[in-house]
Amino acid sequence: MTVTIVGSQLGDEGKGGVVDIYGDGADVVVRYQGGDNAGHTVVLGEETYKLSLVPSGAVRGTVGVLGNGCVVNPETLFEEIDALRERGLDPDVRVAERAHVILPYHRVLDGIEEEAKDDLAAGTTKRGIGPTYEDKAGRRGVRVGDLLDPEVLRERLEYVVPQKRALASEVYGVDPDEAFDVDALFETYREYGERLADEEMTVNCSDYLNRRLDDGDDVVFEGAQGTALDIDYGVYPYVTSSNPSAGGVAVGAGVAPAVVGDGDVIGIVKAYLSRVGTGPLPTELGGVEGQTPGYDGPADADDEAESLAAYIRDEGGEYGTVTGRPRRVGWLDMPMLRHAARTSGFTGIVVNHVDTLAGLDEVTVGHSYTMTTRDGETRELDTMPPTTEQWARCEANLRTFDGWPDVDWADVVDAGWEGLPEAARTYLTYVSEELDVDLYAVGVGPGREETIVLEDPFD
Repeated sequence: MTVTIVGSQLGDEGKGGVVDIYGDGADVVVRYQGGDNAGHTVVLGEETYKLSLVPSGAVRGTVGVLGNGCVVNPETLFEEIDALRERGLDPDVRVAERAHVILPYHRVLDGIEEEAKDDLAAGTTKRGIGPTYEDKAGRRGVRVGDLLDPEVLRERLEYVVPQKRALASEVYGVDPDEAFDVDALFETYREYGERLADEEMTVNCSDYLNRRLDDGDDVVFEGAQGTALDIDYGVYPYVTSSNPSAGGVAVGAGVAPAVVGDGDVIGIVKAYLSRVGTGPLPTELGGVEGQTPGYDGPADADDEAESLAAYIRDEGGEYGTVTGRPRRVGWLDMPMLRHAARTSGFTGIVVNHVDTLAGLDEVTVGHSYTMTTRDGETRELDTMPPTTEQWARCEANLRTFDGWPDVDWADVVDAGWEGLPEAARTYLTYVSEELDVDLYAVGVGPGREETIVLEDPFD
């Protein structure tokens, strides 16, 4: 059986914690897209593990696989594996030989190109993710399998590095350093290939996973980022360079679409909205300088929206796992969730951070949009429009719910669904009914023991 975990918003929904809960019943956990820009946090007892590349299941001894849809920075990979080993764990991580490799020049160019894009910048982590996917599509990439064959590795580098050196110097006026040196890159990445081979980490991902499934193993597919950051279905161009939606599993892991469709697809929802990066955000509260378009600080120091944003940001720890940047925050956006549910075919949802909103007198939701067209006409939408420019012309139509008190959440977890404050149950029921899917779990804290599990797809 398979379970696919999909972010339903703009990333940061708490996917790692859900993978930790349901992945405990799985034999394999697979990352099917993204790279080391995808921070996820797993809490195990008193220990907190912040990972950006290694699949979440590695913390609990489950086999972790980086699928061919991922882009892999070997330096980050081995740093995380070594750090886990130093903390007494023994992660079993496999890497698809078809996955593409992030090289130093990708990271250099990522930073340069992001600055050059100015207002169209996607707010990337500058870790080379986008340029690596560009090289993949341009058929000039280096794959993990190439690291295992020194002759092929040198051939690939001798072809692509001069192009990158010319791009850096002639287009951007940057003096190329050792990130653009064929010999230095060859030696470093040949050594990475030797370690991958010595530790028997590489696999033919599609064959490996299908054999595990044929043997009756349970597999969790773990997405990075969120649906609104999907390269095809997100708020383009303020998106990532891969497909976090469930459709990305088939190509990113090498299993048939029917395999995904026959299993559960669980959308992970944060009880409000957050994101790092620029672009529109119709339900945003306040703003973040350098990210919110046109925002240069609050006009009024006592602004209620700014105060609410600061409260939610601090209570929810809304700072990027990878970058540490403050996240923009806003009310829950139902058109965004409807779009995600339809795109991926959710069979259920998990709503996290319900505790973060505790103590507010009222909790608000963006129920629908009113979009104003360029000719001044208006129409109501229940889902996201296809272009980001149209989304920027959307105003959220709000619904207000009674807030719920800050209670002893440990007691709530012990009591289950009925232990939740009535107002919180009303809010959660609204979300579930609007999406026409079951509520699988409710997160009221970062640890797995702080989650009310209502349904286990592996039972």
